[in-house]
Amino acid sequence: MKILKSALVIVGLFTIVFVSIQAAQQSPDSNNEATAESSVANQKERPVKDYNIYALPMPENINFAGEEVPIDDPDIYERMDRELLVNTYWQSNALLLIKRANQYFPIIEPILKEEGVPDDFKYLAVIESGLTQAVSPAGAKGFWQIMEGTGKDYGLEINGNVDERYHIEKSTRVAADYLKKSKEKFGSWTMAAAAYNAGNRGVERQLERQKVDDYYELLLGEETGRYMFRILAIKEILSNPEQYGFNFEEKHLYKHIPTKTVKVDTVVKDFADFAHHFDINYKILKIHNPWLREAHLNNASRKEYEIKIPAEKTYTAVK
Repeated sequence: MKILKSALVIVGLFTIVFVSIQAAQQSPDSNNEATAESSVANQKERPVKDYNIYALPMPENINFAGEEVPIDDPDIYERMDRELLVNTYWQSNALLLIKRANQYFPIIEPILKEEGVPDDFKYLAVIESGLTQAVSPAGAKGFWQIMEGTGKDYGLEINGNVDERYHIEKSTRVAADYLKKSKEKFGSWTMAAAAYNAGNRGVERQLERQKVDDYYELLLGEETGRYMFRILAIKEILSNPEQYGFNFEEKHLYKHIPTKTVKVDTVVKDFADFAHHFDINYKILKIHNPWLREAHLNNASRKEYEIKIPAEKTYTAVK
């Protein structure tokens, strides 16, 4: 009997030791499984993985044409922050604007300088049209979104055959002239920019009604109320693209294409034939001269027009 009890004790001890060893061997796996389950649960709780959206720091010393923006005002801060966020995180649009600016700013900048208008106004053209030959629902056209009546008042030719609102150089000079007159009227470039959007009379009415004399003190509608902040945001992003996460090389930007000028003071019956004479096609001719609205030029008055022809072999697809 004593022998049987001793045998049972020995068997019991071996069983305990065996179970303990098995538990020790299985414990790490169990812990790993628990950790993995916890990690999966955390990932499930986070709806977006491997992508982060950051709040943006407010730039220092924000100004438009040398005029300070009162960014310490909480309303001004919030409106500026909104446009920085909207334009930074609409990445495809902002990158397109950066590319186009490289192509068209070399045309716009020297004209603004020559006309005595601050360089910052090139960003007004960006928000007006995206540097495209846009047409608004109201009928404003071109880079500077000029209405027909305004264009004619400032000397542009506008008809079915020729529309110089699409002429980058001429429309830039008209915009500059308009802005200078607004600056003279309101006393600041900021107010001149706002008036470009809302019209001189529209801005004047609001100043009188609200008894203030500063854009940042005015309560305005959605479009004009956001207008200056959109300009400021685009200025900031296009001036410092790397700071806002835009990565590109010089080769990725659209290039300014050099052209020569051909003077024409006669009727042109067919611009396709005209283009072939200069070893380009109709499409390329219209790309560089969008102000020519038809496939021919009437020109009964024998007015002299300047037509741009791109440098030879610029367009390799032209046969």
